[in-house]
Amino acid sequence: MNRQVKISIAAVIVYSLALALIPVFAGNYETRIAISVAMFSALALSWNFIGGFTGYPSFSTAAFFGLGCYIGALSQRAGMPAELAWIIATVGVAGFAAALGAIILRLKGHYFAIGSIAIVEVTRLIISSWGSVTGGGDGLNVPLMTGTPDVVAARILYIMLAVMGMAFVATVIVDRSRLGFGLRCIHQNEDAADMVGVDTTRFKIAAFVLSALFCGLVGAVYASWVGYIDPTDSFSILLTVKVPVMALLGGAGTLAGPIVGAGVFVLLEEFFWANFLQWNRAILGIIIVFLIFFLPGGLLKIRYKDLLKKLSANRSNTVSEGEAKG
Repeated sequence: MNRQVKISIAAVIVYSLALALIPVFAGNYETRIAISVAMFSALALSWNFIGGFTGYPSFSTAAFFGLGCYIGALSQRAGMPAELAWIIATVGVAGFAAALGAIILRLKGHYFAIGSIAIVEVTRLIISSWGSVTGGGDGLNVPLMTGTPDVVAARILYIMLAVMGMAFVATVIVDRSRLGFGLRCIHQNEDAADMVGVDTTRFKIAAFVLSALFCGLVGAVYASWVGYIDPTDSFSILLTVKVPVMALLGGAGTLAGPIVGAGVFVLLEEFFWANFLQWNRAILGIIIVFLIFFLPGGLLKIRYKDLLKKLSANRSNTVSEGEAKG
């Protein structure tokens, strides 16, 4: 295990501990933000398998998240404990992704991107139309978790952190394994990877399933937290766009990049929502476009030491010029 991996693991552990302490030292509002950070970190890590390692522009996150919401909610309404419902949702979404991946992963580039967006809309329409089971457009009420709001929020935070931790561990394992090597080969040149013996179809399906598995689990936990779901919220196109942006913002294909990107994005979104209510989406969109175009490698790939040296040199030159003029 190289030094960079060790630093990433240590940083994520410290980061997770800091989030875990928020319910102890802060209020319900701060805990809610921490839940959002942990939840989106898990979703961004999930997307990283197919979008970061493999280089396939997937926009199907909302489909997996929404299916997780509904499978978990329906399982709980059938009388199953929440924990068992979450497991069923995770397995169900993973199975759906495996079957779907064998078909849609034949597409490449923008064709795959369009197909993945279509998955979100198709699943939303099916859920909306199947009113006798899913409640249709009226949505579903989900059995609420027992306890006071503070206790429930803290419990959800720890669960989301656990999911984030599992997604990060899976990321490290994939990164260090033959699967990760094969996915990066596919990212560089899929035809060449196939020629040198990489089973591209099997590897891509594995990455697609991993990208869905944790999304389904997060969706099921989210449904238990909010107590009510509907097709519009669960299969939000905005969600399926935000998650790739978070991973790209932090550094797609890196270990901790999706977590950093999710944290920065959620905090920026919260800041602009609180201070620029009418213009928050426009301002956030401009910042995101700026960061993606001018920082294509993400925040973790900036050479901060070189940047600090340049800033120090510029400052020294400015001071010297001022003294000379004086």
